[in-house]
Amino acid sequence: MTIENLTQFLGWTSIINAIILLLSTLGIVTRKEVITRVHARIFRLNEQDLGRAYFQYLAQYKIFIIGFNIVPYIALKIIS
Repeated sequence: MTIENLTQFLGWTSIINAIILLLSTLGIVTRKEVITRVHARIFRLNEQDLGRAYFQYLAQYKIFIIGFNIVPYIALKIIS
């Protein structure tokens, strides 16, 4: 695999992951009551705990996108 291929791969994975993050955020913000109710029933959790879990999920996903997709993409763009 060449540096160009890897750079292109990381660019597309960054875009795809950003879209997933955006859709997840929009889904949680716009349908929070429905999603919380369903997850509370399935996992037998308190609705307040789920609010924190959703925030933690979005925060960690964003950190992983930045750390594993965007930063390596920028580094490869710099060296190529």
